[in-house]
Amino acid sequence: MTLTSHIAELKKKHLALSDKVEALQRAPGANAADIAAIKKQKLRIKEEITRLSAND
Repeated sequence: MTLTSHIAELKKKHLALSDKVEALQRAPGANAADIAAIKKQKLRIKEEITRLSAND
């Protein structure tokens, strides 16, 4: 896997997590801990994208 394709995959995962967070936030009775965990995962992916893009 090339660096470019790896970054593209990370961006897809980040977008999917964003969609999931939005859906959970709209859902009644959404678990705040689940949302926070997904947001942390999104942040880790975003940081990885940034780190890899700097090396590109």
